[in-house]
Amino acid sequence: MIWKYIANQSKTEQMNTSNSNEAFGHPKGLIYLFFAELWERFSFYGMRALLVLYMTKQLLFTDDMAFGVYAAYMSLVYVTPMIGGILADKILGFRKAILLGGVLMALGHFFLTFEHPVFFYGSLGLIIVGNGFFKPNISSFVGDLYKQGDSRRDSGFTIFYLGINLGAAIAPLACAWFAESYGWHYGFVLAGIGMIAGLLVFKNGLKNNVFGTKGLVPDESLYNQKYFGLSKGKCIILSAFLVVPLFGIIVKFHEFEHYLVWIVSALLLLYIIFILRSVSAIEKKRLKVALYFTVLYTLFSAIFEQAGSSLTLFADRNVNLIGMDAAGTNSINAGFIILFAIPFSMLWTYLSKRKRNPNSAVKFSLGLIFLGLGFIVFALSANSVDEFAKTSMLYLVVGYLVLTIGELFLSPIGLSKMTELSPLKYIAFIMGVWFSANFYGHYFAGKIAMLTTVSNGETNMFTKGVFGEIVEFITGITPEIAIQNSENFQQLYSYLAVYASFGVISVIVGIFALLISPVIKKMMSGVH
Repeated sequence: MIWKYIANQSKTEQMNTSNSNEAFGHPKGLIYLFFAELWERFSFYGMRALLVLYMTKQLLFTDDMAFGVYAAYMSLVYVTPMIGGILADKILGFRKAILLGGVLMALGHFFLTFEHPVFFYGSLGLIIVGNGFFKPNISSFVGDLYKQGDSRRDSGFTIFYLGINLGAAIAPLACAWFAESYGWHYGFVLAGIGMIAGLLVFKNGLKNNVFGTKGLVPDESLYNQKYFGLSKGKCIILSAFLVVPLFGIIVKFHEFEHYLVWIVSALLLLYIIFILRSVSAIEKKRLKVALYFTVLYTLFSAIFEQAGSSLTLFADRNVNLIGMDAAGTNSINAGFIILFAIPFSMLWTYLSKRKRNPNSAVKFSLGLIFLGLGFIVFALSANSVDEFAKTSMLYLVVGYLVLTIGELFLSPIGLSKMTELSPLKYIAFIMGVWFSANFYGHYFAGKIAMLTTVSNGETNMFTKGVFGEIVEFITGITPEIAIQNSENFQQLYSYLAVYASFGVISVIVGIFALLISPVIKKMMSGVH
């Protein structure tokens, strides 16, 4: 049975030695988590790159329908980590949670090969639940490899982030090629194979005993407590499969997702209040900073995650692509991270040794500023528009380069800081809270993407008033000019108006965050 694969780890696994052995200046376990995450992200991003194009071209969904399904799926993928984090903290431990999540996600990718609504929405449900167990706990596991205050932590997380983006860079190109050459379903099969590879790497790490005593079941008596003849741990595994249809239904009826947003927000707020009342004064201050970083990351995610939706269709419809198709453009961001992750990791280590490493609050503000500048570059592509309403690919590549720099300032640093700012016994849950920024971010990203759709020659809200003036300044296009041109040109104008406006918003918020960074630094109580 599946739970035997996950739950029945050998007794020898639980008699581990310490993980004092190191490789390349970091705990040896980082190597295995690096490659496990690489293959898991290969599967996730390979499928993500195909999803919107598959819905609009194969399933013939409208743009609004595709954006709605995509936003609901991607937001739910990042709300389940809060639940998976709690269950790992209290009952499963990191190891079993990661294995359970990997099995669910692999099944989800393979079921997408069947073109039927039940399999389509059921597959998305499997990936949603699986990611909830896998994603927060493998990140928390990385943090667990380092002692509190270890100066290698930021560097280690940046290396781990490189693994994420190696998978994310290769997958869109490979899965898109398979989908284009042999059919959509072969692209999804390749994504599923990637997930299996990730599971095998992680199991090999357990076999080779590289994690020491880290990630085991926190309380064996609680895990083995019986309910209806099953241990509590096995009940969780069974329940994980039983809730899959619920998430599939939510994705299908995505127009009602706002009710889920309110419910999640209420539950999240209540549990955070509970934690704040049960921790020390210093932990309370640090936790408030973690929540502040999560809010900034939510804004970052809402704008950044146009990459899988509106930016993919923008590339397909309004960019003169060279050497890749629209799905493949999803690899540009990850490709730049591969180039810059190690240099950034070395930079933080170098600056730390000279006591000049900017604190995390400054890095977050710079991340938002670079994100905004990247989207402004996308909007500037209006200067290269041709008679077919297509722009130069150079602007797409440069825009991705700039926002990737912003991502490296913010996202891997956020992963690192969550493990330092969190109270120890709530670390996996707070990591889940961090990933909830992606839940909210993708929900709002879907709303932003819908602003780019064009109907009956109408322009969106960012083509009028102050934002209209900003858009005209950046793009040189007015609503009157757009309406006088073809429908393709109007669609281009709609994309660029949204990108210019949210680019400016991100820069403004980043500057504000930079101004208040000294206050945030003080609240971090010694955490850099």
